[in-house]
Amino acid sequence: MRAAAAAPRVLAAERRRRPAELKLAAKKKKKKMVKRARPRAKEMEAAAAEASRRARHLRAISDATAAERELEELVFGDSLVAEEGELLQRLAGPQVSAARSGALPCRSSDSESENEAKGGLSSKGPAWVDEDDEAEERIDMTHRYRRELMKSDAEKILTKKKLKARLEEQFQRAMGGVPAWADRENRKKYKQAASDSGSDEDDDLLCRTGNFVSSSESLPRGILEMKSCLPANQERLADGKLSTVQFHPSAQVVLTAGRDRSVSLFQVDGIRNPKIQSIYLESFPIYKARFSADGEQVIATGTHHKVFYVYDMMGGSIIPVHQVRGMEEKFVKNFEVSPDGSFMLLTGTSGYLHLLSMKTKELISTMKVNGRTTACAFTSDSSKIYSYSKEGEVFIWDVRSRKCLHKFEDEGSLEGKCIAVSKNNQYVACGSVSGVVNLYTTDVCLKENHPKPVKAIMNLVTSATSVTFNPTTEILAVASNEADEAVKLIHIPSYTVFSNFPVFRRKQIYLTQSMDFSPRSGFFSIANNKGKALLYRLKHYSDF
Repeated sequence: MRAAAAAPRVLAAERRRRPAELKLAAKKKKKKMVKRARPRAKEMEAAAAEASRRARHLRAISDATAAERELEELVFGDSLVAEEGELLQRLAGPQVSAARSGALPCRSSDSESENEAKGGLSSKGPAWVDEDDEAEERIDMTHRYRRELMKSDAEKILTKKKLKARLEEQFQRAMGGVPAWADRENRKKYKQAASDSGSDEDDDLLCRTGNFVSSSESLPRGILEMKSCLPANQERLADGKLSTVQFHPSAQVVLTAGRDRSVSLFQVDGIRNPKIQSIYLESFPIYKARFSADGEQVIATGTHHKVFYVYDMMGGSIIPVHQVRGMEEKFVKNFEVSPDGSFMLLTGTSGYLHLLSMKTKELISTMKVNGRTTACAFTSDSSKIYSYSKEGEVFIWDVRSRKCLHKFEDEGSLEGKCIAVSKNNQYVACGSVSGVVNLYTTDVCLKENHPKPVKAIMNLVTSATSVTFNPTTEILAVASNEADEAVKLIHIPSYTVFSNFPVFRRKQIYLTQSMDFSPRSGFFSIANNKGKALLYRLKHYSDF
């Protein structure tokens, strides 16, 4: 009974609670809607504030006084009013469109109008011209960096144009003229000619692949690009002085010979330089050794012997030549082989020159000069012989007739020591006991008795004992065997010394006994008194 009476009371209480819960839920929903509406109202208020600020700014610009406008026209020109109107229109335009459409202005239209305004401003001329800007600038020549450019004390101050001309003059004097890249007229002509005939070359260039970067044809002066390699005779160094080094005329082989009574052949690769063969001549210290012109034989003479040896490399035999019929000499030491391989010239005593057949080693003829002959050289075509006497005279002989064609005196020579003729028959180099090496042109030597050298090389302070040209006649090597590191390489035709050889304050050459260039100037070798054949790779030349 009690439970049945309590049930209606619970239902009545629940009915009283429902209206209260519904009111609470409605209040919460209303609060949420108010919170969502507040940010939108704030955004609208910010937009209205920005619009009012812009309007005030435009009114301030447009309400300028007449005095302010007149001052602006004087400073900025008459076009200020028009430009100001355009500016006001641009500033007002986006606002109007934004107010009508309720959207933000387009940025691209603003950038275009800004570019138009910039174009209008850039076309203006200068407001005034300063006369001091057009005045010619004057340079103080007493400064330590410009003092060498002064020709007299009156040139303590030079204009900028004169200083530029002076620098151009100094550069042209150092370069030996105007370089091709600095000559504007020649460059224009070259470009015009290249444009006319360059289309076919371009097509050919695009049809091929490979390395198109190569060194220039002519050797530049100043710095000689070279690399020091292992000695050519690294696998068999000589015991004592190495008297001879020579490259094979056709193979990649080098010959060394010295006072240790041996002749050695090495393959030249610049890395290991492996030994090919060595022969030993008993009790025969070698004074000089040379390849034959065809490279099949090696001729060797001794220091105090009448006999000389011929090594036949093809047959592997060593042939001694004890006596040459008709030649009476106590010692056979110095000799030369003609480039065409026909003759062998022996330098005798008392001014005698003995011309032998290279094939039979028999005497063909004997020539005689006044005094004592110290050195001889064939021309590259083997038609002439230049003999240098101890008295400083040079005799030119015709090989075919064995007659003296001409004689001239080496300028300033006290005693002749060595002589060389370039491969192109253009130059003759004469080295004397004073260390001076005179360089002559062959045309002048054949005509004058007292020719003037084109260059007197005075870089050696002791006797010049070795001179040789490279095959391209771009380098002249001069050396002395009386002082350490006494080697110089001269650039031709500028007649200047390469400054990077030998290496400064680094002793590695010692006393130079012999020098030679490879057939295509790719390598340069020096035989010294330490038994080494020093080897250098000349990077300008691509071939051996």
